[in-house]
Amino acid sequence: MDAHVTDTPEPPRFAGWDERPAGGPGPDRPGPPRIPPRRRHRWRWAAAVAVGALVAGSAAGWVVYTKLNGNIRTDSATERELRKWESERPPAGPPNAENVLLIGSDSRKGGNRRYGRSGGQRSDTTMLLHLAADRKSATAVSIPRDLMVEVPHCKRADGTETGPRTAQFNSAFALGGPACTIRTVEKLTRIRIAHYMILDFVGFTRMVDAVGGVQVCLNRPVQDTEAHLTLPAGRQTLHGEAALGYVRARKSLGNGSDTQRMQRQQQFLGALVKKVQSNGVLLNPTRLYPVLDAATSSLTTDAALASLRGLYELVRSTRSIPTDRVQFLTVPRQEYRYDRNRDELVQPDAERLFGQLRRDLRVTVTPPPDSAEVPVRTGDDSPAGRPEGSPSPAPSSGPSSGPAFPGTTAEHGSCE
Repeated sequence: MDAHVTDTPEPPRFAGWDERPAGGPGPDRPGPPRIPPRRRHRWRWAAAVAVGALVAGSAAGWVVYTKLNGNIRTDSATERELRKWESERPPAGPPNAENVLLIGSDSRKGGNRRYGRSGGQRSDTTMLLHLAADRKSATAVSIPRDLMVEVPHCKRADGTETGPRTAQFNSAFALGGPACTIRTVEKLTRIRIAHYMILDFVGFTRMVDAVGGVQVCLNRPVQDTEAHLTLPAGRQTLHGEAALGYVRARKSLGNGSDTQRMQRQQQFLGALVKKVQSNGVLLNPTRLYPVLDAATSSLTTDAALASLRGLYELVRSTRSIPTDRVQFLTVPRQEYRYDRNRDELVQPDAERLFGQLRRDLRVTVTPPPDSAEVPVRTGDDSPAGRPEGSPSPAPSSGPSSGPAFPGTTAEHGSCE
């Protein structure tokens, strides 16, 4: 490029630059080297690919989010029904503490038809999950399906209403679905239920398969034709259908009581929680997606949780809870005075437990010495003749000064 001759010499120009930037290159500060056109082209192509990857990733992420979000079923009818009875419901507990009702449905609709027919929909398993306000503990309390309770006025699916009655707990779900079950639990415990989740058989089996199965330990082989369950003795990993048969079986495991069935369920869920945390599922998108897909595909929730964001916020708030503070126990109960095949609460032990949960006080459980097949504690064979499920006299640590309740933790698992 030719220089123009003027009265004042112009500073030298550099190829590829139209103007010399202020403070830029001078005679003693050489400018940047000229970028060859071919290299500039490669850089532009790389930038375009990076932008394209980001756009594609965002699109894929949106597709995944939309699919998972659309899996969840919202039950707006339950919310409307609960609003009708707002004046009868207990007040909310301490700020940030949350109580979630987990309902395992034995519905035979849809993909659940392969499990046979049933006399209507009932709650096969129900747990009251209390999340402490500081998110340092989570306590899941099983409510026996044969527990005799006061079921309030409830609205049937056909629009008719039932009067209040004393009945088995799981009949509340058959009479009026989740709204009736929630109100029955609130009447029993005086604990406000903030959210609820209903998971059916298919959802449970898919969840177990999504994490690669859950390990259990058996003292002896199991042969249960009714539960379609054949298992050898010893340590083994159960997948979908076998896991479902294991947590639902009654006649072939232990003494056939619902007590041991609930203990098995608690231990199995504890082992499931521990596996999810130890495998880093919550922080690994590749492992997290199948778990979320399995859970959301068979999940019905209240409106506040009926979105992937709502569920994520709930799970995110609990992922730092150590496994030894994820606890499982059953309400203190004993044989019903009018029918030995039914249960009733043991007082004042049950009220002590409910009171601790209402006030967000720490509940302490004492895992049994052998989790493989836990002996049932009854009024005849438990220490000092205590009814099964009643707390031991051992003091607990933390703000609550009450006794420790028999139960298990996710740390204890099913083979520890």
